Amino acid sequence: MFEAETINTADKAEFYRQLAQQLQGLFDGETDMIANAANMSAFIYQMLPDLNWAGVYFLKGEQLVLGPFQGKPACVRIPVGRGVCGAAIERRSSVLVEDVHAFPGHIACDAASRSELVVPIFRKGEAIGVIDLDSPLPARFDRADQAGIEQLAEIFGASFQ
Repeated sequence: MFEAETINTADKAEFYRQLAQQLQGLFDGETDMIANAANMSAFIYQMLPDLNWAGVYFLKGEQLVLGPFQGKPACVRIPVGRGVCGAAIERRSSVLVEDVHAFPGHIACDAASRSELVVPIFRKGEAIGVIDLDSPLPARFDRADQAGIEQLAEIFGASFQ
């Protein structure tokens, strides 16, 4: 475990490398998308400090639909292009927000959230959803966190049939 404010980038990269290995082990032999999403959400929530929500939204048509998560009840459907999750899926790239109150159109499912990181999930080049992480701390996430969660998203996208 690490303190988000004090860890250097090299140490954080190593931390995420170890998380990626553990996640691959967790998925070993399991190809069910929902089961793997549930375990990944719980794993991230347990392993990363200072989170108040960690979960997956799946792309269904023109909206993201809530999948497995850890934390308080969440928004069930998010239109593509709306909020941080909708922006990430529309852009097909990660969105790191240091202060959610400054993000235009932010959807506040939990008023305690102050920062957010959303990473798209791809399966065979197709966007299928996002990993969404919220923190009660402002500026909790940085580019090293983004790179690490992007690696976990790749592992997840390759884990199921």
